[in-house]
Amino acid sequence: MISLLDSVIFSRLFGIDERIAADFDDRRRLADLIEVEVALARAGASVGAIPKLAADRIASVAASLDLDLLSLQKSVAATGVPAIDLVRQLRQAAGRNAAPFVHRGATSQDIVDTAALLALRRATATIKDKLKDAAGGLIDLAKHHRHTVMAGRTHGQHAAPISFGLKAANWLAPFSRHWQRLAELEPRLFVVQFGGAAGNLAALGDRGLAVSEALARELGLGTAVPWHTQRDAIVEFGNWLAMVAGSFAKIGQDLILLAQTDVGEAVEAADATRGGSSTMPHKANQIASEMMVAAARAAGALLSALHASAVQEHERATHGWQLEWLVLPQLVALTSGSASHGVFVVRHLRVDAARMRENIGDAGNVVMAESLALALADRLPLEEAQALVKRASTELRGADEPLVAVVRRAAQARGIDTGLDWDRLANPSAHPGAAGEIIDRIVDEARRTIR
Repeated sequence: MISLLDSVIFSRLFGIDERIAADFDDRRRLADLIEVEVALARAGASVGAIPKLAADRIASVAASLDLDLLSLQKSVAATGVPAIDLVRQLRQAAGRNAAPFVHRGATSQDIVDTAALLALRRATATIKDKLKDAAGGLIDLAKHHRHTVMAGRTHGQHAAPISFGLKAANWLAPFSRHWQRLAELEPRLFVVQFGGAAGNLAALGDRGLAVSEALARELGLGTAVPWHTQRDAIVEFGNWLAMVAGSFAKIGQDLILLAQTDVGEAVEAADATRGGSSTMPHKANQIASEMMVAAARAAGALLSALHASAVQEHERATHGWQLEWLVLPQLVALTSGSASHGVFVVRHLRVDAARMRENIGDAGNVVMAESLALALADRLPLEEAQALVKRASTELRGADEPLVAVVRRAAQARGIDTGLDWDRLANPSAHPGAAGEIIDRIVDEARRTIR
């Protein structure tokens, strides 16, 4: 084990599932490389660049090719890429007549990049499935808790009353944008890489672009001019992954704070086996939330390395490409794992609405300060009204009465308390603002977009 993401013991902690692990294991990577070589042969035959009999022979032997992994290992250590020995073994299996047409017109990077995109395409489909599930769970939370009042918090302190449904909707909002970003990115990302030795397809004469387009069709990829050292779409994809991980981490960070013992407004799940301590029986640590935050922070660090890998020289790079190999699979795995944790959390979250109201009351209903100041502003200049409420809030500290009572007493002393609906001003539920409409807009956008 070098990375915890590959560990039998630790990988589940990071939410790594079998689909993502399988997308990047050695056998699947080699199968992707062979798939690209076979597709290249078929593409060449389809435009007359190589004989059809040769393409058929290459496809036939590739289907049953038992690669010598030790030979591949030694070759990669010596040459830096897996394609060289793989092509040698495929040519040997194809026989004398077909061997010259294996890998015709390609360079190693063409095969490696295109094969990598097949893996990324599968992994992206897996992440999209999880995004759908998480969005569905958040929609349910937003709808169910539309009127569940809680304290909105800014700078770690009670601010104004909101609903938990609004908080869930705000968690949901970026997922629609992530979905739209990916839809815009996919046509730029999932394109064939085929440029030959120096990016001009010279080995294929005037048929180079025709072979490239046929190769794209064979693999279900988009067409593109060679992009050997132009890695902007890869970096853009890394940005997308890190943003998705960040959105799940936002949920996790909020839940860690809401689950604090002295807050207790929401916890991940009722399962007593989760989040335990080796010494403190009462503990229920928010493990999934913790891992979402850890994944996002790791993804941010990896993203900086991916940006560094984009600095590649001339027509073919010396090191940026290899840095990309190290970084991108980890970014994919961490984001997918974070999404797995996110799906679990939003589907099993326990929300304590009663505790939310208790916490507002225990803090003296200070969440009503803004509404009280605005109500008094009908009778006083706004600055004076705000100053009155601020003094009352200071007086409240240590007093066993709600803010509205202290403010009302001060208003009575100034003879400005009549005509105000003090019961409404004492009720956090009576001040929803535009929360319901905001929830509806976010939910409607998610339903339109994420499908």
